[in-house]
Amino acid sequence: MQIHERSAGTVTILDLQGKLTLDDGDTLLRDKVRGLVKRGRKHFVINFRDVPYVDSAGIGELVAIFTTLTSRGGTLRLLNVPKRLRDLLVITKLLTVFETFDAETEAIRSFLMPEYR
Repeated sequence: MQIHERSAGTVTILDLQGKLTLDDGDTLLRDKVRGLVKRGRKHFVINFRDVPYVDSAGIGELVAIFTTLTSRGGTLRLLNVPKRLRDLLVITKLLTVFETFDAETEAIRSFLMPEYR
């Protein structure tokens, strides 16, 4: 897995490439987010456009990141969620936890809403 970092104001966008699976991306994503949180970043969009597969470890890592960010006053949005991952989020009822977007501009704009300031 590769992670490319971009910023849009106070929002950090992480473009993922490759599988988000046990030992093939989950720890890399965890370390990346933790490092950014230590540098004061709190609002994240994770872009799944180039992610062909996510296993249970990857979903577990998303939950852990969500929990970490929420406890620190941060937020997480998911972008370009593939159908298979969306189906898994529905089955596990995690789709009610994560906010998902199909357009990057909408995801970024969601951080400007008063309830997220």
